[in-house]
Amino acid sequence: MSIAYHSAGKTIAIDFETATEARASACSIGLAFIEDGKVVRVEERLIRPPGNRFSSFNIAIHGIRPEHVAFAPEFPDVMAEFAEDFEGATMIAHNASFDFSVLRASLDMYGLDYPELSYLCSVKLAQRHWPDLGSHRLNVLAAHLGLSFQHHNAAEDARICAEASLPMAAEAGADSLIAFASLLGINPGRIYRGGYDACSVARTPRRRAALQA
Repeated sequence: MSIAYHSAGKTIAIDFETATEARASACSIGLAFIEDGKVVRVEERLIRPPGNRFSSFNIAIHGIRPEHVAFAPEFPDVMAEFAEDFEGATMIAHNASFDFSVLRASLDMYGLDYPELSYLCSVKLAQRHWPDLGSHRLNVLAAHLGLSFQHHNAAEDARICAEASLPMAAEAGADSLIAFASLLGINPGRIYRGGYDACSVARTPRRRAALQA
């Protein structure tokens, strides 16, 4: 199945909540849109997962239940709404390997084309930028920055992912998250029509290598 993708060129933080242990069971998506170094728009959509099946374990984490999404759109309809935003975007997620595996698995389940985008992991950014924090969980980063939020709400998690990443980039003097990742020696991941490349970490951050020279 094909969705009409058009280049948008935005930076977007993304978070998924899932209904079960299956990656293709998204029940909520949160998006935080970044422009000029600040969050300008936050969106959340409930999603009816396949068969509207939920596990008690997942419900205990995020509080979303089958009755909450009984009349919500399925994944293809939600994806169609944001397709233009995703295409050509730089995206970021906290523990990106999870969120982008949910995206890929959901697209695969419904036979949808992959968008063309690059992505970063805010966990990896924080681990390299603030190595002495001890933990780099989203709630720890929020507390470190004095940010309050409702954890495991997709919109809130996406917002805090963005609002934690932007100060890190600013502290490093980077004018974009991609430039910040480059300073830290982190290679962005990519999703493209034929597959994907994972976000990866180089051996030595370029910024530190430069400081040692």
